Amino acid sequence: MTDAETLGVTAARLLAGFDCCPIEPGLTDAEFARVEAEHGISFTDDHRAFLAAGLPVDPPGADRARWPDWRSGPADDLRHLITFEADLLADAVRDGHWDDAWGPRPPSAESAVAVFRTFLAGAAPIVPIYSHRYVAGRPGTFGNPVLSMYGFDIIYYGADLPTYLVNEFGGGDLTFPAGWEPEPPAFWGRYL
Repeated sequence: MTDAETLGVTAARLLAGFDCCPIEPGLTDAEFARVEAEHGISFTDDHRAFLAAGLPVDPPGADRARWPDWRSGPADDLRHLITFEADLLADAVRDGHWDDAWGPRPPSAESAVAVFRTFLAGAAPIVPIYSHRYVAGRPGTFGNPVLSMYGFDIIYYGADLPTYLVNEFGGGDLTFPAGWEPEPPAFWGRYL
């Protein structure tokens, strides 16, 4: 087993131990290929191993989607989860938010959003894990920090998938490994 697979399987075992949600059989390679092609995303290697070990889903009757149902969720719901953060940021820019690092603000709101989206294109890709928690990274990577993101309010919520799950479902305060100093993800790191 690779280091990425070990990390993903460890995270899956932790989640199962928290007994916080139903866990369906893991995604197959064909399902990963379909999801990535349909939604223009790529999973990090440990996130892929996590979802291959078991697919967490919302309990029956849940009032809102928190876990992305990568297997059978409605395409519009998945698209909303995937684009939620970028759309929220674009709305903030449209409403007047501007970062001096982007240069002078264009005169129209839509021009400002267009400039913002050019900067966003250089961001580390984010993929939803649960609610407004995302992992930033590219395929071929693993052990990336998990971010809690709501607009420009962004914090680390886990050093990696296993520590994220402990922080989310373990019932204690946010904890991180001693001496942990992550490399901030491209673009998003500016707002941490």
